[in-house]
Amino acid sequence: MYVPRPDALKAADWRAALGLVNDVASALADDGGYVHASCQGLQRLVASELTTLSICHLVSGRRTVHGDVAGTIGAAERDCFDRHFREHPLVRVHGEQRHPHVHRISDSLSPLAFRRTPLYADYYRRIGIDCVLAMPVYQSDGWLVSWVLNRRGRDFSDREAALLDQVRAPLARFFQRTDWMQRLAPSTHDAPPLRALSLRAPLTPREREVLQWVAAGKTDRDIAAIVGLGVRTVHKHLQHIYAKLGVETRTAAVMRALA
Repeated sequence: MYVPRPDALKAADWRAALGLVNDVASALADDGGYVHASCQGLQRLVASELTTLSICHLVSGRRTVHGDVAGTIGAAERDCFDRHFREHPLVRVHGEQRHPHVHRISDSLSPLAFRRTPLYADYYRRIGIDCVLAMPVYQSDGWLVSWVLNRRGRDFSDREAALLDQVRAPLARFFQRTDWMQRLAPSTHDAPPLRALSLRAPLTPREREVLQWVAAGKTDRDIAAIVGLGVRTVHKHLQHIYAKLGVETRTAAVMRALA
């Protein structure tokens, strides 16, 4: 999988990256400050037609966007995106596979192959975008939060990807200091039903129950306390779930069960 390399970065690039980090650090008084400062700084660092903070709930397939979106992405466009949520290359790379680095759609698909996808035809063509890059700042069971840069006609270069990858870790740390983390915290309510799990996934009733709580964002220790099992037993159930669904991570198991 592609990992940006900073070899080609020059002194001016490092100064620009440091300036962005300092600006965002000075704006952390509230969530809006983080979003505004990061959005403006990223646009100065790497040109894009549209820069947004994308917050994806991987279980439900829902996404909200924040930042440079006024008048650009309407309800109809959001519905188009949600219809193709699980086939999006960047959702797969950063959400299911948990690749921690900056990634472009072109790192997964050639431009021609991308333009042939329903995702492009139904969504990106509508908003006039054909080049997309995402920088994950929060990846957890059930959630993917990324800064997403979009532009038309000219893909993001290796240098631009490397430059963004250098500010990824600081922006991730800053994000975790905002109130967004409370909003993304697992709910204490009962686990929601998994829509297709009981009919299509070859799991036992206990395995379904464990996976329900995984989908609700609970840790192994939480699940053990809720269902009255030992933590090691929960681990065993998860290993069986992964094997039956052909996956390797918790998020991938939930996404596969819902697919």
